[in-house]
Amino acid sequence: MDLLKEPDLPETGRPESELLRELGPLLSAEAAAEAPAAGVEAADLEQAVWVRLLERGPRAPDPGGRARWLRRAVRAEARLARRRARREVPYGAAPTPGGPAGEPEDALLHGEENRALRSAVARLPGRCPQLIGALLSPRDLTYREIAGELGISQGSLGPVRSRCLGCLRRMLAAEVAAPGPWGKER
Repeated sequence: MDLLKEPDLPETGRPESELLRELGPLLSAEAAAEAPAAGVEAADLEQAVWVRLLERGPRAPDPGGRARWLRRAVRAEARLARRRARREVPYGAAPTPGGPAGEPEDALLHGEENRALRSAVARLPGRCPQLIGALLSPRDLTYREIAGELGISQGSLGPVRSRCLGCLRRMLAAEVAAPGPWGKER
């Protein structure tokens, strides 16, 4: 038996407002009971069941089976919400390289990229290695803290950073050949 399939219910000649008034409290109680296990808000679950009921068209659950239909509809929507929660992944939740879900190849490539970047930063002229090193720091320093560590004014930090990043871009572009037109390597 398919649990998501709804039984064919006979048409009732009752107005929708009476149906809403009659089923509202029961639906609220059922949704409040099922929502925590489904990981959704009770109001969202309730709204999904109302939509399901309204999609049925003029047919409404018969008086003898309304409570049963409502319970089955709430449980079906709760199952759908649980499945959706398992499938959906929020933005920014990609596994980190070398993390528990990361592949060894990803960790190796990430390590290579970090080594190449750190090597290029070390070859930068003047104060650039210290500045870019502070910007790449895992401590996530503010501009005020970086300026204090480097002994320069906070106002000159932006232009110096811009010059250093431009120099770093030119260095990395010279090391890595840019692809030619239509994806061909030079």
